[in-house]
Amino acid sequence: MARAGATPNRATMNTPRRRRVDTARRDELLARIEEIFLTEGFTSVTVDDLTQRLRCSKATLYSVASTKEQLVIAATKHFFGAAAEQIEDAVAAESDPRKRITTYLGGVASAMRRNSRAFYDDMVAYPPTAEIYGRNTAQAARRVHELIDEGVDAGLFRATDAAFAAQLVALAIDAVQSGVLLERTGLSAADAFGELGDLLLHGLLRTD
Repeated sequence: MARAGATPNRATMNTPRRRRVDTARRDELLARIEEIFLTEGFTSVTVDDLTQRLRCSKATLYSVASTKEQLVIAATKHFFGAAAEQIEDAVAAESDPRKRITTYLGGVASAMRRNSRAFYDDMVAYPPTAEIYGRNTAQAARRVHELIDEGVDAGLFRATDAAFAAQLVALAIDAVQSGVLLERTGLSAADAFGELGDLLLHGLLRTD
């Protein structure tokens, strides 16, 4: 606690004031910030731009996150979290193991199509968001492995190829995440995930 009459700490003076905002308003602001970043990227968008376009004060904006960097991280996490929930809902509604794989990877492709090139480039160049993206692509590889195993257990996929296919998926997703596969094929991340789903399905199906 500061002494009476002491000079205020500069860090305290520079900390943005935060306004209490109800949960619904905060969720609305985060969704709109996410849409702006997905459309335009986040490097070129300033806090002043956001306050003007969202018609809110900086104090209200900082109720969502305390800095622009934290806004970027919050929006990126929200995007991947909401997409994962929607994709898993679609997979849960599909009983055919063959279609569950294409449903999953098709869902990933649809989600990635919301990303502009500007957002994708910013995301992979900024370490905190690149780390979020990396965690989610790693989870996607694990999830596809699980779906392949389900198809094997159901007798629909060739067991001898399942382990190889799972490793191939992990490598392909890692190559999408790193950008290597996109550079060599000219595909977007969304198109690469869509193509991967088609290749997996046709490569794993039993023909006997």
